[in-house]
Amino acid sequence: MDKLSLLKAKQDQALAGGGAKRIESQHKKGKLTARERLQLLLDEGSFQETGMLVTHRSRDFGMEKEVYPGDGVITGYGTVNGRLVYVFSQDFTVFGGSLSETHAEKICKIMDLAMQNGAPLIGLNDSGGARIQEGVVSLGGYADIFHRNVKASGVIPQLSAIMGPCAGGAVYSPAITDFILMVEHTSYMFVTGPNVVKTVTHETVTSEELGGAQTHASKSGVTHFACANEVECIENLKQLLSYMPQNCEDEAPIYNYEAADESRKTLDSIVPENPNQPYDMKEVIEELVDAGSFMEVHKNYAENIVVGFARLAGRSIGIVANQPASLAGVLDINSSKKGARFTRFCDSFNIPLLVLVDVPGFLPGTDQEWNGIIINGAKLLYALSEATVPKVTVITRKAYGGAYDVMNSKHIGADMNFAWPSAEIAVMGAKGAAEIIFKKEISEAADPEAKLKEKETEYLEKFANPYGAAARGFVDEVILPSETRTKLIRTYKMLENKVDTMPKKKHGNIPL
Repeated sequence: MDKLSLLKAKQDQALAGGGAKRIESQHKKGKLTARERLQLLLDEGSFQETGMLVTHRSRDFGMEKEVYPGDGVITGYGTVNGRLVYVFSQDFTVFGGSLSETHAEKICKIMDLAMQNGAPLIGLNDSGGARIQEGVVSLGGYADIFHRNVKASGVIPQLSAIMGPCAGGAVYSPAITDFILMVEHTSYMFVTGPNVVKTVTHETVTSEELGGAQTHASKSGVTHFACANEVECIENLKQLLSYMPQNCEDEAPIYNYEAADESRKTLDSIVPENPNQPYDMKEVIEELVDAGSFMEVHKNYAENIVVGFARLAGRSIGIVANQPASLAGVLDINSSKKGARFTRFCDSFNIPLLVLVDVPGFLPGTDQEWNGIIINGAKLLYALSEATVPKVTVITRKAYGGAYDVMNSKHIGADMNFAWPSAEIAVMGAKGAAEIIFKKEISEAADPEAKLKEKETEYLEKFANPYGAAARGFVDEVILPSETRTKLIRTYKMLENKVDTMPKKKHGNIPL
Protein backbone atom coordinates (compact mmCIF):
# COMPACT_ATOMS: atom_id res chain seq x y z
CA MET A 1 0.00 0.00 0.00
CA ASP A 2 1.46 3.39 -0.99
CA LYS A 3 1.83 6.17 1.56
CA LEU A 4 -1.21 8.15 0.45
CA SER A 5 -3.42 5.07 0.50
CA LEU A 6 -2.12 4.15 3.95
CA LEU A 7 -3.11 7.57 5.30
CA LYS A 8 -6.55 7.29 3.68
CA ALA A 9 -7.07 3.82 5.23
CA LYS A 10 -6.16 5.09 8.71
CA GLN A 11 -8.48 8.10 8.33
CA ASP A 12 -11.33 5.85 7.17
CA GLN A 13 -10.76 3.60 10.17
CA ALA A 14 -10.95 6.61 12.51
CA LEU A 15 -14.12 7.89 10.83
CA ALA A 16 -15.75 4.45 11.29
CA GLY A 17 -15.53 4.71 15.11
CA GLY A 18 -16.45 1.40 16.72
CA GLY A 19 -17.95 0.06 13.49
CA ALA A 20 -21.36 -0.12 11.81
CA LYS A 21 -22.88 -2.51 14.36
CA ARG A 22 -22.10 -0.28 17.34
CA ILE A 23 -23.23 2.83 15.45
CA GLU A 24 -26.54 1.11 14.73
CA SER A 25 -26.87 0.27 18.43
CA GLN A 26 -26.25 3.94 19.28
CA HIS A 27 -29.01 5.01 16.90
CA LYS A 28 -31.44 2.43 18.31
CA LYS A 29 -31.06 4.08 21.72
CA GLY A 30 -32.19 7.37 20.17
CA LYS A 31 -28.64 8.75 20.32
CA LEU A 32 -26.51 10.36 17.63
CA THR A 33 -22.88 9.41 17.07
CA ALA A 34 -20.06 11.63 18.26
CA ARG A 35 -19.42 12.89 14.71
CA GLU A 36 -23.10 13.49 13.96
CA ARG A 37 -23.30 15.71 17.04
CA LEU A 38 -20.36 17.78 15.86
CA GLN A 39 -21.94 18.17 12.42
CA LEU A 40 -25.06 19.62 14.04
CA LEU A 41 -23.12 21.89 16.39
CA LEU A 42 -20.50 23.42 14.12
CA ASP A 43 -20.83 25.54 11.00
CA GLU A 44 -20.68 23.41 7.89
CA GLY A 45 -17.13 22.63 6.80
CA SER A 46 -15.54 24.45 9.76
CA PHE A 47 -14.43 21.48 11.88
CA GLN A 48 -10.69 20.86 12.10
CA GLU A 49 -9.94 17.59 13.88
CA THR A 50 -6.88 17.05 16.05
CA GLY A 51 -5.52 13.74 17.32
CA MET A 52 -7.47 11.63 14.83
CA LEU A 53 -4.81 8.89 14.77
CA VAL A 54 -4.07 8.75 18.50
CA THR A 55 -4.29 5.20 19.92
CA HIS A 56 -4.20 3.86 23.47
CA ARG A 57 -0.99 2.45 24.98
CA SER A 58 -2.50 -0.32 27.10
CA ARG A 59 -1.10 -3.85 26.78
CA ASP A 60 -3.03 -5.53 29.58
CA PHE A 61 -6.16 -7.68 29.48
CA GLY A 62 -5.92 -8.17 25.72
CA MET A 63 -6.27 -4.47 24.99
CA GLU A 64 -3.38 -4.60 22.50
CA LYS A 65 -5.64 -6.61 20.19
CA GLU A 66 -8.34 -3.92 20.08
CA VAL A 67 -7.08 -0.57 18.84
CA TYR A 68 -9.17 2.25 17.34
CA PRO A 69 -7.66 5.47 15.94
CA GLY A 70 -8.95 8.42 17.98
CA ASP A 71 -9.35 6.28 21.11
CA GLY A 72 -12.98 7.08 21.84
CA VAL A 73 -13.00 10.87 21.67
CA ILE A 74 -13.10 13.31 18.76
CA THR A 75 -11.32 16.59 19.45
CA GLY A 76 -10.76 19.75 17.46
CA TYR A 77 -12.04 23.22 16.75
CA GLY A 78 -14.50 24.95 14.46
CA THR A 79 -17.00 27.77 14.43
CA VAL A 80 -20.54 28.28 15.69
CA ASN A 81 -22.24 31.12 13.82
CA GLY A 82 -18.80 32.21 12.66
CA ARG A 83 -17.23 32.29 16.15
CA LEU A 84 -14.32 30.02 17.15
CA VAL A 85 -15.01 27.22 19.65
CA TYR A 86 -13.00 24.20 20.83
CA VAL A 87 -14.81 20.90 21.20
CA PHE A 88 -14.47 17.32 22.33
CA SER A 89 -17.09 14.69 21.61
CA GLN A 90 -16.87 11.31 23.35
CA ASP A 91 -17.58 8.29 21.13
CA PHE A 92 -19.61 5.65 22.96
CA THR A 93 -19.06 3.18 20.10
CA VAL A 94 -15.37 2.89 21.05
CA PHE A 95 -14.87 1.18 24.43
CA GLY A 96 -18.12 2.81 25.63
CA GLY A 97 -16.45 6.23 25.41
CA SER A 98 -14.34 5.25 28.43
CA LEU A 99 -11.54 7.59 29.41
CA SER A 100 -8.00 6.30 28.92
CA GLU A 101 -4.66 8.03 29.36
CA THR A 102 -4.54 9.06 25.68
CA HIS A 103 -8.26 9.96 25.57
CA ALA A 104 -7.62 12.38 28.45
CA GLU A 105 -4.49 13.76 26.80
CA LYS A 106 -6.50 14.65 23.70
CA ILE A 107 -9.08 16.52 25.77
CA CYS A 108 -6.35 18.33 27.75
CA LYS A 109 -4.65 19.52 24.55
CA ILE A 110 -7.91 21.05 23.33
CA MET A 111 -8.50 22.70 26.71
CA ASP A 112 -5.01 24.20 26.61
CA LEU A 113 -5.62 25.58 23.11
CA ALA A 114 -8.96 27.07 24.19
CA MET A 115 -7.26 28.87 27.08
CA GLN A 116 -4.32 30.07 24.99
CA ASN A 117 -6.57 31.44 22.26
CA GLY A 118 -9.42 32.72 24.40
CA ALA A 119 -12.38 30.80 22.99
CA PRO A 120 -15.23 28.77 24.52
CA LEU A 121 -14.84 25.06 25.28
CA ILE A 122 -17.73 22.66 24.61
CA GLY A 123 -17.73 19.09 25.88
CA LEU A 124 -20.16 16.51 24.49
CA ASN A 125 -20.08 13.80 27.16
CA ASP A 126 -21.09 10.19 26.44
CA SER A 127 -18.88 7.86 28.43
CA GLY A 128 -19.00 4.76 30.60
CA GLY A 129 -16.35 6.29 32.87
CA ALA A 130 -12.71 5.46 33.52
CA ARG A 131 -11.19 2.67 31.41
CA ILE A 132 -10.67 0.14 34.17
CA GLN A 133 -8.11 -1.87 32.16
CA GLU A 134 -5.70 1.08 32.57
CA GLY A 135 -6.05 1.54 36.31
CA VAL A 136 -4.64 4.67 37.90
CA VAL A 137 -3.52 6.35 34.66
CA SER A 138 -7.16 6.80 33.63
CA LEU A 139 -7.92 8.33 37.05
CA GLY A 140 -4.94 10.62 36.60
CA GLY A 141 -6.40 11.64 33.24
CA TYR A 142 -9.60 12.78 34.95
CA ALA A 143 -7.65 14.85 37.45
CA ASP A 144 -5.68 16.49 34.62
CA ILE A 145 -9.00 17.54 33.05
CA PHE A 146 -10.47 18.77 36.36
CA HIS A 147 -7.39 20.90 37.02
CA ARG A 148 -7.76 22.58 33.63
CA ASN A 149 -11.50 23.13 34.18
CA VAL A 150 -10.67 25.04 37.35
CA LYS A 151 -7.96 27.12 35.68
CA ALA A 152 -10.28 27.95 32.78
CA SER A 153 -13.17 28.92 35.06
CA GLY A 154 -13.97 32.59 34.58
CA VAL A 155 -11.46 32.87 31.72
CA ILE A 156 -13.42 31.18 28.91
CA PRO A 157 -17.01 29.93 28.84
CA GLN A 158 -17.19 26.17 29.43
CA LEU A 159 -20.34 24.30 28.37
CA SER A 160 -21.10 20.63 29.01
CA ALA A 161 -23.73 18.61 27.16
CA ILE A 162 -24.46 15.21 28.72
CA MET A 163 -25.53 13.02 25.79
CA GLY A 164 -25.37 9.63 27.52
CA PRO A 165 -23.95 8.18 30.75
CA CYS A 166 -21.71 10.35 32.92
CA ALA A 167 -20.95 8.60 36.19
CA GLY A 168 -18.40 8.36 38.97
CA GLY A 169 -15.46 10.74 38.75
CA ALA A 170 -16.55 11.81 35.27
CA VAL A 171 -19.32 14.01 36.73
CA TYR A 172 -16.90 16.47 38.29
CA SER A 173 -15.64 17.99 35.06
CA PRO A 174 -19.14 19.08 33.96
CA ALA A 175 -19.86 20.20 37.54
CA ILE A 176 -17.00 22.72 37.35
CA THR A 177 -18.08 24.08 33.96
CA ASP A 178 -20.48 27.01 33.58
CA PHE A 179 -23.56 25.31 32.17
CA ILE A 180 -24.76 21.71 31.95
CA LEU A 181 -27.34 20.47 29.46
CA MET A 182 -28.87 16.99 29.66
CA VAL A 183 -31.04 14.96 27.29
CA GLU A 184 -34.20 13.39 28.69
CA HIS A 185 -34.33 9.58 28.83
CA THR A 186 -30.88 9.02 27.26
CA SER A 187 -28.49 10.79 29.64
CA TYR A 188 -27.81 10.49 33.35
CA MET A 189 -25.31 11.72 35.93
CA PHE A 190 -24.49 10.30 39.34
CA VAL A 191 -21.47 9.71 41.56
CA THR A 192 -22.61 6.19 42.49
CA GLY A 193 -25.04 4.13 40.40
CA PRO A 194 -28.27 2.35 41.35
CA ASN A 195 -26.50 -0.96 42.17
CA VAL A 196 -24.12 0.64 44.66
CA VAL A 197 -26.95 2.68 46.16
CA LYS A 198 -28.99 -0.50 46.67
CA THR A 199 -26.06 -2.30 48.31
CA VAL A 200 -25.18 0.54 50.67
CA THR A 201 -28.51 2.17 51.52
CA HIS A 202 -30.96 -0.56 50.43
CA GLU A 203 -32.80 1.95 48.23
CA THR A 204 -34.13 0.66 44.91
CA VAL A 205 -33.92 3.36 42.26
CA THR A 206 -33.54 3.48 38.47
CA SER A 207 -30.77 5.36 36.65
CA GLU A 208 -33.40 7.82 35.40
CA GLU A 209 -34.80 8.46 38.88
CA LEU A 210 -31.36 8.73 40.45
CA GLY A 211 -29.64 10.93 37.90
CA GLY A 212 -31.82 11.59 34.85
CA ALA A 213 -32.33 14.97 33.19
CA GLN A 214 -35.59 15.80 34.99
CA THR A 215 -34.18 14.79 38.37
CA HIS A 216 -31.21 17.12 37.99
CA ALA A 217 -33.26 19.89 36.39
CA SER A 218 -35.86 20.04 39.18
CA LYS A 219 -34.52 18.36 42.34
CA SER A 220 -30.75 18.81 42.54
CA GLY A 221 -30.23 21.79 40.24
CA VAL A 222 -27.14 20.07 38.79
CA THR A 223 -28.30 20.64 35.21
CA HIS A 224 -29.41 23.99 33.81
CA PHE A 225 -31.35 22.60 30.84
CA ALA A 226 -33.30 19.36 30.34
CA CYS A 227 -33.72 18.89 26.59
CA ALA A 228 -36.29 16.68 24.85
CA ASN A 229 -33.71 15.26 22.41
CA GLU A 230 -30.13 15.73 21.22
CA VAL A 231 -31.06 18.15 18.43
CA GLU A 232 -32.77 20.47 20.94
CA CYS A 233 -29.76 20.15 23.25
CA ILE A 234 -27.36 21.25 20.52
CA GLU A 235 -29.64 24.14 19.49
CA ASN A 236 -29.64 25.28 23.13
CA LEU A 237 -25.84 25.17 23.14
CA LYS A 238 -25.74 27.45 20.11
CA GLN A 239 -28.27 29.85 21.61
CA LEU A 240 -26.36 30.02 24.91
CA LEU A 241 -23.15 30.89 23.09
CA SER A 242 -24.88 33.81 21.35
CA TYR A 243 -25.21 35.69 24.68
CA MET A 244 -21.59 35.18 25.73
CA PRO A 245 -18.26 36.75 24.83
CA GLN A 246 -15.37 34.59 23.66
CA ASN A 247 -13.49 35.15 26.93
CA CYS A 248 -13.31 37.29 30.05
CA GLU A 249 -11.56 40.16 28.25
CA ASP A 250 -14.12 40.30 25.44
CA GLU A 251 -17.65 41.68 25.14
CA ALA A 252 -20.71 39.66 24.16
CA PRO A 253 -21.85 40.03 20.53
CA ILE A 254 -24.11 43.00 19.75
CA TYR A 255 -27.05 42.27 17.47
CA ASN A 256 -28.70 44.73 15.12
CA TYR A 257 -31.57 46.56 16.71
CA GLU A 258 -33.98 49.04 15.15
CA ALA A 259 -35.08 51.70 17.65
CA ALA A 260 -38.86 51.95 18.01
CA ASP A 261 -41.51 53.05 20.48
CA GLU A 262 -40.13 51.51 23.66
CA SER A 263 -43.12 52.21 25.93
CA ARG A 264 -44.91 49.14 27.24
CA LYS A 265 -48.39 50.20 28.41
CA THR A 266 -49.36 46.72 29.62
CA LEU A 267 -46.82 47.06 32.44
CA ASP A 268 -48.85 49.87 34.04
CA SER A 269 -51.48 47.35 35.11
CA ILE A 270 -49.46 44.16 35.56
CA VAL A 271 -49.00 44.44 39.34
CA PRO A 272 -52.31 43.62 41.12
CA GLU A 273 -53.89 46.14 43.51
CA ASN A 274 -53.99 43.44 46.17
CA PRO A 275 -50.40 43.19 47.50
CA ASN A 276 -50.90 39.50 48.30
CA GLN A 277 -52.04 38.55 44.81
CA PRO A 278 -49.40 36.88 42.63
CA TYR A 279 -48.44 37.76 39.06
CA ASP A 280 -45.91 36.24 36.68
CA MET A 281 -42.56 38.06 36.65
CA LYS A 282 -41.75 36.35 33.35
CA GLU A 283 -44.47 38.47 31.74
CA VAL A 284 -42.67 41.56 33.02
CA ILE A 285 -39.37 40.27 31.62
CA GLU A 286 -40.89 39.58 28.19
CA GLU A 287 -42.19 43.16 28.03
CA LEU A 288 -38.84 44.67 29.05
CA VAL A 289 -36.45 42.77 26.76
CA ASP A 290 -36.14 42.48 22.99
CA ALA A 291 -38.93 40.33 21.58
CA GLY A 292 -38.21 36.60 21.86
CA SER A 293 -34.74 37.12 23.31
CA PHE A 294 -35.23 35.76 26.85
CA MET A 295 -33.54 32.41 27.46
CA GLU A 296 -34.38 31.11 30.92
CA VAL A 297 -31.73 29.15 32.84
CA HIS A 298 -32.59 26.57 35.55
CA LYS A 299 -36.27 26.84 34.57
CA ASN A 300 -37.54 23.98 36.76
CA TYR A 301 -35.32 24.49 39.79
CA ALA A 302 -35.99 26.96 42.63
CA GLU A 303 -38.83 28.51 40.66
CA ASN A 304 -39.26 31.34 43.18
CA ILE A 305 -36.38 33.09 41.42
CA VAL A 306 -36.00 33.50 37.67
CA VAL A 307 -32.59 33.79 36.00
CA GLY A 308 -31.64 33.91 32.35
CA PHE A 309 -30.14 35.76 29.43
CA ALA A 310 -31.84 38.29 27.21
CA ARG A 311 -31.07 41.21 24.91
CA LEU A 312 -31.90 44.83 25.43
CA ALA A 313 -31.56 46.94 22.28
CA GLY A 314 -29.41 44.15 20.82
CA ARG A 315 -27.04 43.84 23.80
CA SER A 316 -26.73 40.84 26.15
CA ILE A 317 -27.90 41.18 29.73
CA GLY A 318 -28.33 38.72 32.57
CA ILE A 319 -31.57 38.82 34.57
CA VAL A 320 -32.12 37.84 38.21
CA ALA A 321 -35.76 38.26 39.25
CA ASN A 322 -37.97 37.27 42.16
CA GLN A 323 -41.01 35.29 41.02
CA PRO A 324 -44.14 36.22 43.00
CA ALA A 325 -46.03 33.42 41.23
CA SER A 326 -43.96 30.84 43.17
CA LEU A 327 -43.75 30.92 46.99
CA ALA A 328 -44.65 34.64 46.74
CA GLY A 329 -41.10 35.27 45.43
CA VAL A 330 -39.53 34.57 48.81
CA LEU A 331 -35.79 33.86 48.94
CA ASP A 332 -34.73 30.44 50.21
CA ILE A 333 -31.65 28.21 50.11
CA ASN A 334 -32.03 26.95 46.55
CA SER A 335 -33.07 30.26 44.99
CA SER A 336 -30.15 32.03 46.67
CA LYS A 337 -27.65 29.51 45.27
CA LYS A 338 -29.27 29.66 41.83
CA GLY A 339 -29.16 33.46 41.73
CA ALA A 340 -25.61 33.65 43.07
CA ARG A 341 -24.16 31.18 40.58
CA PHE A 342 -25.78 32.94 37.62
CA THR A 343 -24.67 36.35 38.90
CA ARG A 344 -21.06 35.22 39.15
CA PHE A 345 -21.10 33.87 35.60
CA CYS A 346 -22.39 37.18 34.22
CA ASP A 347 -19.83 39.12 36.22
CA SER A 348 -17.01 36.85 35.01
CA PHE A 349 -17.89 37.53 31.39
CA ASN A 350 -18.83 41.22 31.34
CA ILE A 351 -22.57 40.68 30.96
CA PRO A 352 -24.57 43.53 32.63
CA LEU A 353 -27.11 42.53 35.27
CA LEU A 354 -30.76 43.48 35.64
CA VAL A 355 -32.36 42.65 39.00
CA LEU A 356 -36.17 42.71 39.27
CA VAL A 357 -37.38 42.81 42.86
CA ASP A 358 -40.61 41.63 44.44
CA VAL A 359 -39.49 39.84 47.59
CA PRO A 360 -41.31 39.55 50.94
CA GLY A 361 -38.18 38.26 52.71
CA PHE A 362 -36.44 34.98 53.44
CA LEU A 363 -38.39 31.74 53.88
CA PRO A 364 -38.84 30.99 57.61
CA GLY A 365 -38.77 27.54 59.19
CA THR A 366 -36.57 24.92 60.82
CA ASP A 367 -35.84 23.22 57.50
CA GLN A 368 -34.32 26.41 56.11
CA GLU A 369 -32.43 27.35 59.27
CA TRP A 370 -31.01 23.87 59.89
CA ASN A 371 -29.91 23.54 56.29
CA GLY A 372 -28.08 26.85 56.30
CA ILE A 373 -30.26 29.65 54.92
CA ILE A 374 -27.86 32.07 56.63
CA ILE A 375 -24.82 30.91 54.70
CA ASN A 376 -26.73 30.22 51.48
CA GLY A 377 -28.58 33.52 51.49
CA ALA A 378 -25.19 35.18 51.97
CA LYS A 379 -24.03 33.65 48.67
CA LEU A 380 -26.46 35.82 46.70
CA LEU A 381 -25.54 38.85 48.78
CA TYR A 382 -21.85 38.17 48.20
CA ALA A 383 -22.23 37.58 44.46
CA LEU A 384 -24.21 40.75 43.77
CA SER A 385 -22.02 42.85 46.05
CA GLU A 386 -18.84 41.53 44.39
CA ALA A 387 -20.04 42.01 40.79
CA THR A 388 -18.40 44.91 38.97
CA VAL A 389 -20.44 44.81 35.75
CA PRO A 390 -23.23 47.40 35.25
CA LYS A 391 -25.96 46.53 37.77
CA VAL A 392 -29.48 47.96 37.56
CA THR A 393 -32.40 47.24 39.89
CA VAL A 394 -36.13 47.69 39.35
CA ILE A 395 -38.38 47.26 42.41
CA THR A 396 -41.81 46.30 41.12
CA ARG A 397 -43.56 45.66 44.45
CA LYS A 398 -42.26 44.27 47.76
CA ALA A 399 -38.70 44.79 48.98
CA TYR A 400 -38.84 43.74 52.62
CA GLY A 401 -36.23 43.25 55.28
CA GLY A 402 -32.79 41.80 54.63
CA ALA A 403 -33.99 40.60 51.24
CA TYR A 404 -34.22 44.28 50.17
CA ASP A 405 -30.51 44.62 50.91
CA VAL A 406 -29.59 41.36 49.19
CA MET A 407 -31.48 41.98 45.94
CA ASN A 408 -28.97 44.45 44.49
CA SER A 409 -29.81 47.41 46.70
CA LYS A 410 -27.95 50.70 46.31
CA HIS A 411 -26.04 49.85 49.47
CA ILE A 412 -24.25 46.84 47.92
CA GLY A 413 -23.16 48.62 44.77
CA ALA A 414 -26.10 48.85 42.36
CA ASP A 415 -25.45 51.57 39.78
CA MET A 416 -29.04 52.65 39.24
CA ASN A 417 -32.15 51.71 41.21
CA PHE A 418 -35.63 52.35 39.89
CA ALA A 419 -38.93 51.75 41.65
CA TRP A 420 -42.47 51.52 40.34
CA PRO A 421 -45.21 53.45 42.21
CA SER A 422 -46.43 50.05 43.48
CA ALA A 423 -43.09 49.46 45.30
CA GLU A 424 -43.18 48.77 49.04
CA ILE A 425 -39.80 49.22 50.72
CA ALA A 426 -39.96 48.37 54.41
CA VAL A 427 -38.44 46.29 57.18
CA MET A 428 -41.39 43.90 57.04
CA GLY A 429 -45.00 43.53 55.98
CA ALA A 430 -47.55 45.97 57.40
CA LYS A 431 -49.47 43.41 59.50
CA GLY A 432 -46.37 42.03 61.24
CA ALA A 433 -44.95 45.50 61.76
CA ALA A 434 -48.19 46.83 63.27
CA GLU A 435 -48.41 43.85 65.65
CA ILE A 436 -44.92 44.63 66.98
CA ILE A 437 -44.94 48.45 67.03
CA PHE A 438 -48.46 48.87 68.38
CA LYS A 439 -48.69 45.71 70.47
CA LYS A 440 -49.73 47.52 73.68
CA GLU A 441 -52.28 49.76 71.96
CA ILE A 442 -53.87 46.82 70.15
CA SER A 443 -54.08 44.60 73.25
CA GLU A 444 -55.70 47.41 75.28
CA ALA A 445 -58.19 48.43 72.58
CA ALA A 446 -61.89 47.67 72.96
CA ASP A 447 -61.79 46.04 69.51
CA PRO A 448 -58.23 44.70 69.04
CA GLU A 449 -58.95 43.46 65.52
CA ALA A 450 -60.21 46.87 64.33
CA LYS A 451 -57.27 48.59 66.03
CA LEU A 452 -54.84 46.23 64.25
CA LYS A 453 -56.46 47.09 60.91
CA GLU A 454 -56.18 50.78 61.68
CA LYS A 455 -52.51 50.54 62.62
CA GLU A 456 -51.79 48.32 59.65
CA THR A 457 -53.23 51.01 57.36
CA GLU A 458 -51.17 53.65 59.17
CA TYR A 459 -47.99 51.65 58.61
CA LEU A 460 -48.87 51.02 54.95
CA GLU A 461 -49.37 54.74 54.28
CA LYS A 462 -46.06 55.60 55.90
CA PHE A 463 -43.77 52.83 54.59
CA ALA A 464 -45.46 50.78 51.85
CA ASN A 465 -44.30 53.07 49.07
CA PRO A 466 -41.05 53.97 47.34
CA TYR A 467 -40.92 57.63 48.35
CA GLY A 468 -39.11 57.30 51.66
CA ALA A 469 -36.30 55.42 49.91
CA ALA A 470 -36.33 57.94 47.02
CA ALA A 471 -36.07 60.84 49.49
CA ARG A 472 -32.87 59.32 50.86
CA GLY A 473 -31.43 58.52 47.41
CA PHE A 474 -31.68 54.75 47.93
CA VAL A 475 -33.92 54.76 44.85
CA ASP A 476 -32.68 56.96 41.99
CA GLU A 477 -36.05 57.44 40.35
CA VAL A 478 -39.66 56.39 40.75
CA ILE A 479 -40.90 55.63 37.24
CA LEU A 480 -44.04 54.58 35.43
CA PRO A 481 -43.86 50.85 34.64
CA SER A 482 -44.55 51.61 30.96
CA GLU A 483 -41.37 53.73 30.84
CA THR A 484 -39.11 51.01 32.25
CA ARG A 485 -37.76 49.62 28.98
CA THR A 486 -36.85 53.11 27.75
CA LYS A 487 -35.11 53.90 31.06
CA LEU A 488 -33.19 50.63 30.98
CA ILE A 489 -31.93 51.11 27.41
CA ARG A 490 -30.66 54.60 28.27
CA THR A 491 -29.18 53.47 31.60
CA TYR A 492 -27.17 50.59 30.16
CA LYS A 493 -25.96 52.88 27.36
CA MET A 494 -24.78 55.31 30.02
CA LEU A 495 -23.04 52.51 31.95
CA GLU A 496 -21.38 50.75 29.00
CA ASN A 497 -17.92 52.13 29.87
CA LYS A 498 -18.22 51.52 33.60
CA VAL A 499 -14.91 50.79 35.35
CA ASP A 500 -14.98 49.22 38.81
CA THR A 501 -12.38 47.05 40.49
CA MET A 502 -12.25 45.07 43.70
CA PRO A 503 -9.44 45.62 46.24
CA LYS A 504 -6.24 43.75 45.40
CA LYS A 505 -6.38 40.19 46.73
CA LYS A 506 -5.90 36.62 45.63
CA HIS A 507 -9.64 35.95 45.84
CA GLY A 508 -12.44 36.44 48.32
CA ASN A 509 -13.76 33.73 50.60
CA ILE A 510 -17.37 33.35 49.43
CA PRO A 511 -19.50 31.55 52.05
CA LEU A 512 -19.62 28.15 50.39
